[in-house]
Amino acid sequence: MGRSAAAGGGGAGARRWLQWLGLCFWAAGAAAARGADSGEALPDSIPSAPGTLPHFIEEPDDAYIIKSNPIALRCKARPAMQIFFKCNGEWVHQNEHVSEESLDESSGLKVREVFINVTRQQVEDFHGPEDYWCQCVAWSHLGTSKSRKASVRIAYLRKNFEQDPQGREVPIEGMIVLHCRPPEGVPAAEVEWLKNEEPIDSEQDENIDTRADHNLIIRQARLSDSGNYTCMAANIVAKRRSLSATVVVYVNGGWSSWTEWSACNVRCGRGWQKRSRTCTNPAPLNGGAFCEGMSVQKITCTSLCPVDGSWELWSEWSVCSPECEHLRIRECTAPPPRNGGKFCEGLSQESENCTDGLCILDKKPLHEIKPQSIENASDIALYSGLGAAVVAVAVLVVGVTLYRRSQSDYGVDVIDSSALTGGFQTFNFKTVRQGNSLLLNSAMQPDLTVSRTYSGPICLQDPLDKELMTESSLFNPLSDIKVKVQSSFMVSLGVSERADYHGKNHPGTFPHGNNRSFTTMHPRNKAPYIQNLSSLPTRTELRTTGVFGHLGGRLVMPNTGVSLLIPHGAIPEENSWEIYMSINQGEPSLQSDGSEVLLSPEVTCGPPDMVVTTPFALTIPHCADVSSEHWNIHLKKRTQQGKWEEVMSVEDESTSCYCLLDPFACHVLLDSFGTYALTGEPITDCAVKQLKVAVFGCMSCNSLDYNLRVYCVDNTPCAFQEVVSDERHHGGQLLEEPKLLHFKGNTFSLQISVLDIPPFLWRIKPFTACQEVPFSRVWSSNRQPLHCAFSLERYTPTTTQLSCKICIRQLKGHEQILQVQTSILESERETITFFAQEDSTFPAQTGPKAFKIPYSIRQRICATFDTPNAKGKDWQMLAQKNSINRNLSYFATQSSPSAVILNLWEARHQHDGDLDSLACALEEIGRTHTKLSNISESQLDEADFNYSRQNGL
Repeated sequence: MGRSAAAGGGGAGARRWLQWLGLCFWAAGAAAARGADSGEALPDSIPSAPGTLPHFIEEPDDAYIIKSNPIALRCKARPAMQIFFKCNGEWVHQNEHVSEESLDESSGLKVREVFINVTRQQVEDFHGPEDYWCQCVAWSHLGTSKSRKASVRIAYLRKNFEQDPQGREVPIEGMIVLHCRPPEGVPAAEVEWLKNEEPIDSEQDENIDTRADHNLIIRQARLSDSGNYTCMAANIVAKRRSLSATVVVYVNGGWSSWTEWSACNVRCGRGWQKRSRTCTNPAPLNGGAFCEGMSVQKITCTSLCPVDGSWELWSEWSVCSPECEHLRIRECTAPPPRNGGKFCEGLSQESENCTDGLCILDKKPLHEIKPQSIENASDIALYSGLGAAVVAVAVLVVGVTLYRRSQSDYGVDVIDSSALTGGFQTFNFKTVRQGNSLLLNSAMQPDLTVSRTYSGPICLQDPLDKELMTESSLFNPLSDIKVKVQSSFMVSLGVSERADYHGKNHPGTFPHGNNRSFTTMHPRNKAPYIQNLSSLPTRTELRTTGVFGHLGGRLVMPNTGVSLLIPHGAIPEENSWEIYMSINQGEPSLQSDGSEVLLSPEVTCGPPDMVVTTPFALTIPHCADVSSEHWNIHLKKRTQQGKWEEVMSVEDESTSCYCLLDPFACHVLLDSFGTYALTGEPITDCAVKQLKVAVFGCMSCNSLDYNLRVYCVDNTPCAFQEVVSDERHHGGQLLEEPKLLHFKGNTFSLQISVLDIPPFLWRIKPFTACQEVPFSRVWSSNRQPLHCAFSLERYTPTTTQLSCKICIRQLKGHEQILQVQTSILESERETITFFAQEDSTFPAQTGPKAFKIPYSIRQRICATFDTPNAKGKDWQMLAQKNSINRNLSYFATQSSPSAVILNLWEARHQHDGDLDSLACALEEIGRTHTKLSNISESQLDEADFNYSRQNGL
């Protein structure tokens, strides 16, 4: 009974639980009905899926409203009878929900996904203690589950930075810290650093760290770290730029080692010695401090005075000798020469007859000897001398006759047929049949009595060290150049007598006498900048000087392409310096390493201890063809110890100097004087070196001979000037306007040949019609001018006109033809002119007249473009318009970037002064509309105006 009561009690409890659960479902149904009446009804059907509470597959994420665009929140749950959003504690209306339902195939449960949109207005209208938030609530038959709260915020980014980076000047290897606090924003802005408008990647440069609270840290400053730095802040709404901070990395000067003590400045007595050092280890850069201390030290010195020697008294006469002479002596000991003094002048010994003419001969006094015996002895000596002279003359005549006969008995056969078709081969000289007595020049033939092979050059390295070539010098075999006979005509000259050539006037030959039937070259057909050979300076004049002050100026080395521009203000006021510039024409001190070649002259400017406040511009000519990217060109400087160090590669980024490479010259902006040169390393076989080829001619010491000398030199004005100076020294005449030859670095040799010689008027000396120069001799021709000589001979003295062609070509390369048409007589020869610079009359110009841009206009340009501009119309655009597109960080480190850019423009346009192009560039930028060439006189001060009128501006 008790057990049944218990059972009855348990059944009653179960019924009460079921009743309570039914009431819960009834309440939920009623609430749903009420919600339906009020427009917020829950779904009609609630599917039954026993087992689990709802599980969220996707929960709403935090979102940001950009401008006025609404955002969508979504969530997905499984299993779920229904999902609703609750925002800020309030249910979102059912109509604002977008619901999708699907079936999970793996579990068979229903998956429900719901979306709602939140607008900017909803977020702005909410005023609560926390951000606007929304949450998903999902139902199943076991209960409800809630998702995470997703906040919705309005995104923005303020305009102004809380802290802009500040510019700094730091020593090299010092630490740089640039602070940046970005503008307030939602979400928080991310920071990126720019250097000269290029992003900084700290992962590629371990020296830079950008992770520390938006700050930029450079652990050890380098020269390349100088530049303009900008902090860039950005989020999903906008980007903001901070003000640019200029960082200058400077180098304090350091003293070099002391030089050796100089010699005592006096030859005798008390004087002084000195030694010096320079502030170049390193040189101060970017405003770094100059070295402290003395650059020169002096100490006293005492030099022993030289004592010139003096003779002591003569000794007594000696006893009379069997030869009837006695002598006396003296010594240079009163005093002897000391300390470099001069030795005594005069004889140290004297002798004279000691018998007053009574010398005994064969036991008899001289006055007793018969005159006849004396006469007989004199006759014997006379006859012996005459006989010896006759024998010597006879031997000489016989020797000359035999030599000339041997020369006429031998001729030339070309064993290899390629010698007649233009191929360059070595060839054999072999004896030929008798009867060809006119083969070539019998008087000039070498002894060819045996068969032998020649491979001989006649290219001379230095015309100053060698006289004009004679006939015999044509046959001195060297090792570099192959020589061959060019045409079969020269091999077959022996078919008739020489008189036949004199008596006939064959078609195509030139008439004798002074009536020329061919056209000579006239100066008016040449380029405009010309001058005669006789007006060029000699080698010792390749140095120029000038005194410059605060107004600056220009120093030009006439006819060399080398110039130096000292900007206005580079020298402090009330100071003046004597500045010099020279070109090394001796043996180059720069020895090429490996494939590196010298492309320019070695230019020295000084004094080396001079300090300038703004960079000066040095213009150096070069011979590289820079139209393609086949060269790696370097600027090098010689140290005080005589070693060469690389300053920079032309394509490198550097703030210590700037190189601008034009087709024929390199303009370098420098802060220190010294010796500079350009070298090039060919990257491919297509690298081209420009050569200037020219032909000179002059009469030989033999009246029938005429010498042609063909030069191949680097295409720099100074190299050609050296050639002209040498030729003037030897009496040479320029026969044709020089031409350019593009010589490739493809290891193929250079061939020079003489063509189209009038066959019955002229003949070429044996074995000299063609000459071949090895590639290495031309490519690395850094020493002296390379030239090859050709010797021609007239058949008769009446031939006064010469016409031929000189062919210079590189195998598998470029070719040039020089047309020679000239008279060999001085009185009839026309002067052939050559190019020269128009500024050769004024090697030094100082003050405003040295510059193309008037100073007042220059000041206005600098004031305009040095100021940063929001549209980018500042000095960087000025540089771009003047074709300066790289290494702009160099200009950024200058106190006035525009002034340095204009200095570079002055250096590039020293000959043309094309102000219209500069004015057009300024008009394109749009910050000035004044045409420089039409500036009114009232805009210029007196000095500028006078200079403008002198230059036709």
